[in-house]
Amino acid sequence: MRTNCLKSVQKTHLYHNFLLTTYFAEESGNMVCAIQIFEKPKLNNPVLIEGLPGIGFVANIAALHLIHELNAELFAEISSSSFQDLAVTTEEGGVRSPINKLYYYRNCEDGRDLIIWYGNTQALTTFGQYELCGRILDIAEELGCHSIISLGGFKKEQVTDKREIYCAASDPETLKEALDLGAKIMVGQIFGLAGISIGIGKLRGLRGFSLLVETTGTYPDANAARRALSALCKFLNLNVNLSRLDVTAEKTKRILESFGLIRRVKQEKKKEESPFRWFV
Repeated sequence: MRTNCLKSVQKTHLYHNFLLTTYFAEESGNMVCAIQIFEKPKLNNPVLIEGLPGIGFVANIAALHLIHELNAELFAEISSSSFQDLAVTTEEGGVRSPINKLYYYRNCEDGRDLIIWYGNTQALTTFGQYELCGRILDIAEELGCHSIISLGGFKKEQVTDKREIYCAASDPETLKEALDLGAKIMVGQIFGLAGISIGIGKLRGLRGFSLLVETTGTYPDANAARRALSALCKFLNLNVNLSRLDVTAEKTKRILESFGLIRRVKQEKKKEESPFRWFV
């Protein structure tokens, strides 16, 4: 039985080419999440891959690379009043806003279908993080998802060429699957949606594990993302070309620089709390 930790009011509007669902906090009436669903794909037991910005931007690079290499299809966009309050202008005169997106991939070979959760931000508040996670899991479960894999970086002052990988899981059986990929057990805390998604998923009866690759954490780390993708593709039986991963990392770097976020990480790396809490 599902238990909703956050009470909200839902309003849904059908437009000519998408479904817009807006969630409001019950107590205040303020918007929490607005979700545009362009398509409801029919998927076969899909796995949700979390790939939002975090330590070393490992998950962000990995998710964007999967989207490009697999030609994954966009089917939903999520905005939140807990995202940063800014927009960045583009060279073409447009604007880019904080947003999360969901893509799908149908695996025509011997593998699982995927839902890839990508974005240029996490929420900036605890309430926003849990609300965002809950809404994404709502969508994933409606599409038949029973498994979650979150990616991220494990911050270290020095890293090895091998790039050790660490894991935590929802249950012993799933933990063994992660350990079989060459990961070590993670001891400590997993901040942000990389950790929340596995914990909330467990409460809903979803199995999942988090893969964290060691990184210094102060720049988009293509080598750490390559290690994460290698383990992920092995588990999912995916054939993904990793030779262009450096190009993806550079694109990620440009996006983050446009929001001023890479500079912010360097300035705040020694502080226990940063205004952009989703980086840690």
